[in-house]
Order: sequence, then structure tokens, then C-alpha cells
Amino acid sequence: MQGAPSPDPAKTRKGRGPGPTPESMEVKDAEILVVKVGTSTLTYENGKVNLRRMEELCRTLSDLQNAGRKLVLVSSGAIGVGMGKLGLLQRPEETEKKQALAAVGQCELMFLYDKFFGEYNHTVAQVLLTADVVDVPRGRENVQNTFRELLSMGVIPVVNENDTVETKELEGKNFGDNDTLSAVVAGLCGAQGLVILTDIDGLYDGDPRKDPGARRMPRVEEITPQIEALAGGAGSNRGTGGMATKLKAAKLAREQGIPTAIVSGAKGETLYRLLEGEDVGTLFPV
Repeated sequence: MQGAPSPDPAKTRKGRGPGPTPESMEVKDAEILVVKVGTSTLTYENGKVNLRRMEELCRTLSDLQNAGRKLVLVSSGAIGVGMGKLGLLQRPEETEKKQALAAVGQCELMFLYDKFFGEYNHTVAQVLLTADVVDVPRGRENVQNTFRELLSMGVIPVVNENDTVETKELEGKNFGDNDTLSAVVAGLCGAQGLVILTDIDGLYDGDPRKDPGARRMPRVEEITPQIEALAGGAGSNRGTGGMATKLKAAKLAREQGIPTAIVSGAKGETLYRLLEGEDVGTLFPV
């Protein structure tokens, strides 16, 4: 993966103090939890914001924070929301247009997150990252310090790639997708769990959209080439990810000692069920 920093040994499970051993580490045990939400979860097909789903997500994360967990939200959607706000039906190919749409959409996203989280007495902070910043030791340290202080103050960081000002995208020096970004962020903030919310309820042994006999895989102990081959290609017109990028993120998180879960983002209750140990989504334990 181009642009992704190497795992930070200081942020692996062994450096986190008391808690489950690496052999037993599960997402449900995480105190610091990174949740990634994709564009297809946050918006309708026409690009407009799915307010009901977004409000439910903010309410669920607020409740989990009230229960004692520390949450970091990695949110896609800036370009998709920008498309909806400006009435565009197709994602543009030109980098400059994508950056302009991200500028419009990021403003709208943060306004909505501030509104919805504020209704449940939680404060959010915007954190925009680029891969070249976290590749530099001083920049990486600054980002880690920011996450540590925000979490200690009970603030919920809302993270996205800085698409608006990133000009090295064509050189391969960006994160490339927010699934990968979420795994990087999990390492930066010392998380013990990563949850990727998507429009499919986990990894299947076939394409559930085409094969009615495809079965969900509840647990994947190792991400082998055979497992990677199960992932499809592109995501929706509004986003950049697909199951392949989610598997890459789970693999990167695992290298950092962080378990991952891929679950449906359609209902907030799914997060509760996951963290209560129920059989939902696909788990990638450490």
C-alpha cells in the first residue's frame, strides 16, 4: 500500500497495559474504538444525506461513549455530499473537481456531525490527515498527541483525508481510501478495535447481490490470498471503496495488533450487538 506508514510498535497490543492477551483480543473488548463509516451508508443513491441513518449513528456512538468507551469516527462522504449539494449525478474524474466537491461536502458533514452529536451533549473535532504528514516522525507525533488530548477531554474526533488540499494524489502519496485511513488512525490513536460500517453485513464466500446461496463468514482468523480473492471490485458511484479495501484495512490493523469487524451500517443497533458479542458481520481477531 503506497503512502501508509509502517505499524508503530509502541501502539501494538503489547504496549497498552492491562487487558486481553493478543491471542484473545476481540473488537468487543476495545476501550478505544475506531468506527469507519462509508459514503454509501451516509447518503442516498442521489447523493443527498441520509439524515435518519446519520442521526442514528451519532446517537449510538454517543451512547457508547456514555458507557465508557472512547470513540474515533473516520467518516467518508465529503465528495459524495458535495455532489448531492451541487446536484451532480456522477463522480467527476478530474482531481481539481473532486477537491472542490470535498471542500463543499466536508463543511456540510461537519455541520451535521456537530449538530447531531451536540444533541447528545458530545463535542466533536475535525481532524484532516494526509499520508505525507504521518510518514514524517514529527508530523506523526503531532497527530498522536492531538488524538491523545482529544480523547482525554472526552471529545470525539471526526477524521477524513484532507482531499481539499492534497495535490499529490496522482503520485500515489495519499491514503487512497478511508478504509485504509481508518486502520492507520487506529494505530495512531492506540485503539484496541476497528469497526468498518458498510452496506453489506460482512464478508461472504460469494457475491450476495448475485448469488442467493452466498454465505456470510462470521470469523476470519487469517487473511489469506484465498480470502482476498473473495473481495469484489469497485464500490458505489458515490464512494471509492469496496470489500477489497476493507480487507486491506483489516490486514493493516492486524499487523498493528488491532482486531477488526466489518458490519452493516444500516442500523445503529448492529454496533450494540457486535460489542455485546453477538454474531454479526465478519470478525478479524488478533
